[in-house]
Amino acid sequence: MADKKGMNRREFLSGTAAATSLAFTIVPGHVLGGQGQTAPSDKLNVAGVGIGGMGKNNVRNCAKGGANIVALCDVDWDYAEDVFNEFPDAEKYKDFSVMLEKQKDIDAVIVATPDHNHAVVAMAAMQMGKHVYVQKPLTRTVYEARKLTEAGRKYKVATQMGNQGHSSDTVRVLAEWIWDGAIGNIREVQAWTDRPIWPQGLYRPSEKPDIPDTLAWDLWLGPSPNRPYHPAYLPWVWRDWWDFGTGAIGDMACHVLDVVFFALKLGAPDSIEARSPRIFVTKDLVKESMQESAPMASVIHSHFPARGDMPAVKLSWYDGGMKPPTPPELEKERNLPDNGIIFIGDKGTILSGTYGEGARIIPETKMKKYKLPPKTLPRIKVSHEENWMQACKSGEKPSSHFDYSGPMTEAVLLGNVALRMGKKIEWDAEKMQVTNLPEANALINPPYRAGWAL
Repeated sequence: MADKKGMNRREFLSGTAAATSLAFTIVPGHVLGGQGQTAPSDKLNVAGVGIGGMGKNNVRNCAKGGANIVALCDVDWDYAEDVFNEFPDAEKYKDFSVMLEKQKDIDAVIVATPDHNHAVVAMAAMQMGKHVYVQKPLTRTVYEARKLTEAGRKYKVATQMGNQGHSSDTVRVLAEWIWDGAIGNIREVQAWTDRPIWPQGLYRPSEKPDIPDTLAWDLWLGPSPNRPYHPAYLPWVWRDWWDFGTGAIGDMACHVLDVVFFALKLGAPDSIEARSPRIFVTKDLVKESMQESAPMASVIHSHFPARGDMPAVKLSWYDGGMKPPTPPELEKERNLPDNGIIFIGDKGTILSGTYGEGARIIPETKMKKYKLPPKTLPRIKVSHEENWMQACKSGEKPSSHFDYSGPMTEAVLLGNVALRMGKKIEWDAEKMQVTNLPEANALINPPYRAGWAL
């Protein structure tokens, strides 16, 4: 929003960052603390923005890891009441920009708002020298993901996306198998989720109910286009609406596909095509719904070029209850999980759950013959949040830093671009452009509401 002098939020916060230069150094504990004690400088001061949902767990995990929770921000104080009560010493805010300007002791910020506010909050925090932990998907748009990735490098802060399973052992175990050649070269991967478990395929509601007294609706809208309040948008079902969320693939692909991107060292796809099995009465209804909300189900195929000695890969995504064909190698008594992955190699097949959980070469007889490779990747022995907190202090990169999670988010969100266009798109990652369908580029970087900027 613009202030009284017409200055927008980004101009205001950028000026504040330049004036205050809030980059900081944490002094090692052996300097300020006795043996076996935690020095004051080792206690990270953490703020949470968007704490009524998943954010409350992120805040709690940081507190368990030894952080000071010094500030909490949510646009609906009733929705966030239990978290406020849990951390009574933390300052309370509704506007993140007021929090960042007013409270000078913040070292690091958790961003767990709906998708459409991730980028503006995280960027403002990084510009002021704050480390950031941002829930998945990293952003709502491809452009935002690219800009946050670049900002992480520019401001030299510790960044982490909230795909918490990436800090698990199972991701590393499955990567070691694949790099060991357990099933040979992999040219095809199929993945799926049981989401959405919220309404999708909806039209914009026409009713205009009163805004709840506890909700700062304009702040909740953030950079998204203005529209009247309606309970169809929040607190949870915002995931369905394109102006606020990213549908089933945005919600779950950064979980389900994480081990795929990691183990196969995927970068940007060069082409994506998608379809949605939908039945509507008129073409106008199809057009209206697809402009407003994600479909009830979708199938998305992305092609990734060869990487080093790894061949090109076709990655297929299914949601809305759809799944790929059951592999012929799978025993008849076994079923595909609700969320899963099939790696198809030229020497075999691996069936896995999210983050490599329960991964097995199929059939089981072949798994039992496989000699497990030695551990080559270090394991993370703390929570995903603590892994980030350690990076805030050490300067090392945490497990899902933006140089990793940003490009993955871009690739995931391109699936939505193809889905909304209803046509195959060809992607030039370096130029950040759809090359064969110029009109699709409007979805790469849609305009912000007046008074907001990245």
